[in-house]
Amino acid sequence: PNIVLTEINDVPVAQSTTVLQALSYVRLGGRVIDEQNNILNNYNGQLEVTVFDKLINRVTLANDTGLEADKEPFTTLGETIFRGNASVTNGQFEFGFVVPRDIRIPIGEGRVSFYAKRTNVLEDRRGYNNVIKVGGLNTNAVDDTTPPTVRLYMNDESFVSGGITNNAPILLALLEDAHGINTASGIGHDILGILDGDETNPYLMNDYYETATDDYTRGTVRFPFVNLEKGLHTLQFKAWDTYNNLVTAEIQFVVTGDDVIALEKVLNYPNPFVSYTEFWFTHNRPFEPLDVQVQIFTVTGKIVKTINQQVTTDGFLSRDLKWDGRDDFGDKIGKGVYVYKLTVRSTVTNKTAEKYEKLVLL
Repeated sequence: PNIVLTEINDVPVAQSTTVLQALSYVRLGGRVIDEQNNILNNYNGQLEVTVFDKLINRVTLANDTGLEADKEPFTTLGETIFRGNASVTNGQFEFGFVVPRDIRIPIGEGRVSFYAKRTNVLEDRRGYNNVIKVGGLNTNAVDDTTPPTVRLYMNDESFVSGGITNNAPILLALLEDAHGINTASGIGHDILGILDGDETNPYLMNDYYETATDDYTRGTVRFPFVNLEKGLHTLQFKAWDTYNNLVTAEIQFVVTGDDVIALEKVLNYPNPFVSYTEFWFTHNRPFEPLDVQVQIFTVTGKIVKTINQQVTTDGFLSRDLKWDGRDDFGDKIGKGVYVYKLTVRSTVTNKTAEKYEKLVLL
């Protein structure tokens, strides 16, 4: 491997007797090395790490015959104890986390897998360690009855509950907890999404959670939905911390489909304004170039300013168009109330949508 685990709780791996016990805090350290096992002092980048519980013995179902004699035993990796990110500096890294309560208690060998990406260079490294010990319970763990905190969005953090989306939005769940989030898949303790009250078909989101870089107390679920039906949807979200304290939250969104452009929440901010305002709107075309036009009229219908701009947004909110209160000739227009029309055209389908609103220039 190009990445090696060198320390557990500041003790060299070869000398360490540390067992990753449930509810214990552990720090792991390692290095990025070359083929001669020398540390790469000039290697800087990001490390993705996954820590697994002990191997699980399983048996095939023998679906074809249903006969016991045709069932075959096999093993799989254990449940994910921790999935996170750490920075690599001068070829070295370290990270910490709290082991979830839900690990299987018998002590055995777990696994740590590493994947590193070098900053601004197309060069990656991999590694693993199969000799870490996992099991047992830290009987001296501090008490914790405080649930995690969570903020929910669709596609990006500008989303407001009740807003519009396309039929394949991405749920963003920003989680925070002093002892980290549980991804160990204990019975009843998964990270879940329940759409429109359908508890018999929950969305399992454990594998979509990653911690912030160098901070196991914060992390994000990024879960992609596909082919959602048009209309209003309510998503209930559940997550547990490593001590099995539960947090629940809800978010609503309206799927408009991709056959039309949905244009909502058109406004300008600030309003009233003196010399600067932005035009905001929500739509259902993230990642798609949109031709946007704003025409400003007097109350008698005379056009004083036309703004044309192409915008592309990661989410459903655009706030890219700006105006300084001057007309098409660069002259400052008079104070008062004006009407504007905001038009959006898809560069992919050529569909358009438009809305009228008012603004006040002081």
